[in-house]
Amino acid sequence: MSRVAVLYGGISAEREVSLVSGAQVVQALRGIGHQVTGIEVGADLRALLAALDPAPDVVFNALHGRFGEDGTIQGVLDWLGIPYTHSGVRASALAMDKPAAKAVFAAAGLPVPEGRVVPAATLTDADPMPRPYVVKPLNEGSSVGVAIIRAGDNRRERVAREWRFGPDAIVEEYVPGRELTVGVMGDLPLAVTEIAPRDGFYDYDAKYAPGGSRHVIPAGVHPAAYGAALEMALAAHRALGCRGASRADFRYDDTAGEPGRLVLLEVNTQPGLTPTSLLPEQAAHRGIAFPRLCDWMLEQAACRA
Repeated sequence: MSRVAVLYGGISAEREVSLVSGAQVVQALRGIGHQVTGIEVGADLRALLAALDPAPDVVFNALHGRFGEDGTIQGVLDWLGIPYTHSGVRASALAMDKPAAKAVFAAAGLPVPEGRVVPAATLTDADPMPRPYVVKPLNEGSSVGVAIIRAGDNRRERVAREWRFGPDAIVEEYVPGRELTVGVMGDLPLAVTEIAPRDGFYDYDAKYAPGGSRHVIPAGVHPAAYGAALEMALAAHRALGCRGASRADFRYDDTAGEPGRLVLLEVNTQPGLTPTSLLPEQAAHRGIAFPRLCDWMLEQAACRA
């Protein structure tokens, strides 16, 4: 039995998701005999430090988004010498910074969408690339702030006017086809899931609202594409230097037939652990129950100290 502190909540746009992930983890770890303290994280870092004194044996990091999975809390826990789940400072910071992560993936020979960083305000005046294209924040997760600008629509100026994610945005080619994702546990890519959103775009609601999307596991794609997705997910996990679990997201363009074009979008170093989340679903597909998944994450916990 370990004394485990589960961090959840946080101050990012993904706070509500983290609260659900944390509650699931607390219940699972208590159910298998760990001594668990849930810590709802807010804006006061001093309160968090007080809650971690005396230090637990291990921290289960169930935070999502900025400050929770971008290397910030990881650095604090390294400083305190408390082992924690998921990736360390470097991998967390790289994965959360979309342009930096794309550079790492490209250097590793992995296929990424064409795109570049632009001042968000320039979207008011003109299209930065041929339509359709995707506009994303540089460092948010769960599709927060993502917009698809298609031919004939007039959303570009509104996206620029309502932008609240810093001065810059990343714009990328829109890759048609299907949404695929692959979870990785250590050196094991779990499975390929096809995500079929109810309304055509895998946005925040489609990810977390009950019935927001349909998950097909294993994905019904060409065997060569299935195998390539597994290999790319593991290669991306290793290229970033991830620890524990991660999840790689892909677009699969099969509009001209199969096997199609597979494009790596991003890697999530803190995959969701909610009832609708993909990593637990893939683990269950491989015979790994949710409590065992959480316990395995504790076993992988480490810190630089």
